[in-house]
Amino acid sequence: MNRIGNQAQAGIFDRRRFCAVTGAVAVSALVGKTAEAGVAAAAGGSEGTPMLTGNGEWTYRVVPGWGQLPEGTALGGTHGGIAADKSGHVYVSTQSETGILVYGPDGVLLKTIAGEYPEIHSMVYAEENGVEYLYTTVQKGTPKENWLFVKMKTDGTVVEKITAPAEAGFKTPNEWRLTAAVPGPDGSVFIANGYGDSRIFRFDKKGQYQASYAGKGKTDGLFDCSHGMALDTRYDQPLLLICDRENRRLCHFDLDGRFVRTITLHLRRPCQASFHGDHVVVSELEGRVTILDKDNAPVAFLGDNPQKAQWANYQLPPGDIAPTFFSAAHGCYIDQNADIYVSDWNQIGRVTKLVKATA
Repeated sequence: MNRIGNQAQAGIFDRRRFCAVTGAVAVSALVGKTAEAGVAAAAGGSEGTPMLTGNGEWTYRVVPGWGQLPEGTALGGTHGGIAADKSGHVYVSTQSETGILVYGPDGVLLKTIAGEYPEIHSMVYAEENGVEYLYTTVQKGTPKENWLFVKMKTDGTVVEKITAPAEAGFKTPNEWRLTAAVPGPDGSVFIANGYGDSRIFRFDKKGQYQASYAGKGKTDGLFDCSHGMALDTRYDQPLLLICDRENRRLCHFDLDGRFVRTITLHLRRPCQASFHGDHVVVSELEGRVTILDKDNAPVAFLGDNPQKAQWANYQLPPGDIAPTFFSAAHGCYIDQNADIYVSDWNQIGRVTKLVKATA
């Protein structure tokens, strides 16, 4: 694996050091502007009045009622992820026998898939040799299968499963509590054991165990819940971006398992990440979504909830949450049009679509 190029080392990472030192000040200033805009928008929302959140070029409008289901159909808990295929179909995983809901971009339900896996925690879309797949992590599956990686086609057809690798020292099922999985450029699979020992595992394209990295801790290179993971291709070489949730930071590892750098601090329990060009959208369990630039500095906050009692509140009725705020942003996805989809960690289920506000 080649080292990161001079630009990334000297320029981008220098600013990251600056952001890490001054992050609290920058975040505080940006929060003030966003909170004022959010409170004003939430007070509106009457017919013809757009519900806005965010700031500057990242100001968004909430799409009212997006993803509503037919009467009598329950969404189920949304402790999962969001993805989309090349046709623009949006996939939302639930904590129910509904499995994965498949929507059109307009929010009309098209079908459901993977009902045998009622608790899919994360989803990443990939196209390989013209075939579209979802890389998923499953908490609850069939009576005989729990806590496993499942690669499936976008129609729900399962093509690969990975369970706890004995070679990595696992002896009991409760040690393997995976939270995220992403494909590597060479067909390998990286899996985060975020609810377990926080290690990252690499498997080859045949699903054979190769290595494990990192582990649980507070110091650089360790994680306290490696919750979300994404392949970051913004620099000279692809990197794993890890949402180190309880340490409230984002970290980079290279694909050989070496710690590169902590890139962003002072987040509110980051859960998942999604890329749009040089920007990355990060969902945070404590009532917020943050957009970072290529230097991993915050440029916008969306849905920043001023009511701390609503942060990470799984029991909260969705009707009690203002449309322009999030209570526990868990799943996030930004599409090619820069539209953003967010699922809150909520026992009843809550999914929001945001589109960029026009000038």
